[in-house]
Amino acid sequence: MRDVTTTVRTKPDATALAAVELARAAVLDDAEAGDIGEHLDSVAEGERVVTHLFACTRTGYRGWRWSVTVARAPRQKHVTVDEVVLVPGEDAIVAPPWVPYRERIEPGDLSPGDLLPVADDDPRLVPTYSFGDDPLDADDKAQIRQVAQDLGLGRTRTLSLEGRDLAAQRWYDGDRGPSAPIAQAAPDSCTTCGFLMRIAGPLSEMFGVCANGDANDDGRIVSFDHGCGAHSEVRLAKKHEPVPLPEPAFDTLTPGDVERF
Repeated sequence: MRDVTTTVRTKPDATALAAVELARAAVLDDAEAGDIGEHLDSVAEGERVVTHLFACTRTGYRGWRWSVTVARAPRQKHVTVDEVVLVPGEDAIVAPPWVPYRERIEPGDLSPGDLLPVADDDPRLVPTYSFGDDPLDADDKAQIRQVAQDLGLGRTRTLSLEGRDLAAQRWYDGDRGPSAPIAQAAPDSCTTCGFLMRIAGPLSEMFGVCANGDANDDGRIVSFDHGCGAHSEVRLAKKHEPVPLPEPAFDTLTPGDVERF
């Protein structure tokens, strides 16, 4: 036997449906008469419960609607007002979704004196005593952990593997990675540039520091496959090279020779 599910729609209560003026009067208790426009719609919310919608003509609230919910108790003739609220419609101007401050901050937003606390459970950091302080090898890490644990020396926390991977991905995808417009137009990559300074640690095979004072990325981390027009091996084409000066000529003319001519 086939199972058939039937959806039963609530039939609007005739008395609640007709209570348009009562709903308008309820809005007038909270707003000026000039802020209430035409009756837009009536929606059945449940048994003997109807919501009446009125246009909002208040300045700055384009697309908003006054929503008045009325109800009628069982075996009662009169309708009562449940609530009056101002709600946005499809074309309403509303504030963007709230984003916490910590998620809104971007590099460059901090000013001198500003503090940006780091949570104790930040996954980008781990206790130094439990992870070591790279780029130490396994034996040195064990030694560092013991010293840090016994004496409490060194950094309290160090970068975790997750934090390191996030940083590497951020740098690689950013303005100093291979996809930057300046890198796409570069004559060669940073890996062949004499101004690239090597770094130590697990990221040494992927990133370096630019040491060209004429480059946009001077003093910044760049990926090996990044690049710019200030590459150390860039040379001007012959047609753009300065025209050499002619050989100097020794002038033997005297004032007397000039007068004779």
